[in-house]
Amino acid sequence: MNSQEIFTIALGLEKPWEVTKIYFQTAGQVRTLHIDIGFVRGSRFPDAKGVLCPVHDTQERSWRHLNFFEHECYLHCRVPRIKSSEGKVVQVAVPWAREGSGFTLLFEAFAMCLIEGEMPVNKVGETLSEYPKRIWTIFNYWLSIAYSEADHSDVKDLGIDETSSRKGHHYVTVGVDLKKRRVIHASGGKGAESVEAIRDHLESKGCPATQIEQVCIDMSPAFIDGVTKQFENAVITFDRFHIKQHLNKAMDEVRKKERKEHELLKNHKYTFLKSNGHLSERQKRERDELIELFPTLGEAYRFKELFDDFWDMKDPQDAEAFLCYWCDIVSESNIYPFHKFVNLLKAHWSGIINYINSRISNGILEGINSKIQLAKKRARGYRNIDNFINMIYFIAGKLEFDYPHQTT
Repeated sequence: MNSQEIFTIALGLEKPWEVTKIYFQTAGQVRTLHIDIGFVRGSRFPDAKGVLCPVHDTQERSWRHLNFFEHECYLHCRVPRIKSSEGKVVQVAVPWAREGSGFTLLFEAFAMCLIEGEMPVNKVGETLSEYPKRIWTIFNYWLSIAYSEADHSDVKDLGIDETSSRKGHHYVTVGVDLKKRRVIHASGGKGAESVEAIRDHLESKGCPATQIEQVCIDMSPAFIDGVTKQFENAVITFDRFHIKQHLNKAMDEVRKKERKEHELLKNHKYTFLKSNGHLSERQKRERDELIELFPTLGEAYRFKELFDDFWDMKDPQDAEAFLCYWCDIVSESNIYPFHKFVNLLKAHWSGIINYINSRISNGILEGINSKIQLAKKRARGYRNIDNFINMIYFIAGKLEFDYPHQTT
């Protein structure tokens, strides 16, 4: 068996394709391996209808292939064009590369494998000695196919939240199927139009807006307006984690006010924000001592801890009665930051009470967002919003890819 036959087998070529020549080229201190591929003289190739047609002419094409040891490798072929049964001259599709690509399928599969291994695209380009933009082209091609083939027709519970592509820049609204814990759509911006984009995507996938039963969002007016208009049948549940953020903000405002007058409260922000289970024994002792020393702070802390009982309630009527009671006792206090929080609750009352029935929250989105932020940190941000959105689908869309997974 000669070298041409060995490389024919290594490349997985079948008749009429065959390796015709193997050679090295040297440019300075760099050597590259080149493999010429041809086809058996007199071969016929099928057209779109499966009719075998004779070769009309050929066109020279080249592709970057996987490295051969330390050498970059390139395939070359005079690709045949045939005159189809309809009389049109068309180029034959080669089995080792997709149409329009300057890379072999195995090279693209290896690049995707590196990205799957959480290597930033720019680093993949550096590793493979290719411009990152060309790697992004590979990534976006396979991502677009997988995303277009994803089945989003059975979504009923929807979570909506925003994230950013760079620190403080270019917000992206993410829609998540809460049941299957996957991103179904992402679009630039964080307004009502982004909610409309999610609805349009779902309807294009055979999921009518009327099918959405539950939507979990934060208390953003834009999201509320968007969901109310685009998903008329859906019941809104306001995300418990965002509500908790507002409550913690009120708690911290009380601490800051007390801190201005009392040096003892310095460096104790999280002493009053962390849950009891996340505090050390020393921190618990310090908290208890500070609560005794500063009655206003202690009263605010008891309000904060008492509110958490709401999330464990099972009966909506009991939960609503509890919330009414909690709001009353807070309103009778002199703790203004908590008065603002009560006003917030009353303005979003039904969406908060709905949690008792729906039991949905954007905790799933928080987990997904952690993965997104980690990818963003590794890549040092994303300047191209479309690349960022596609990376979100790649990380959290639970997509199925059909590129070759054997890089032999």
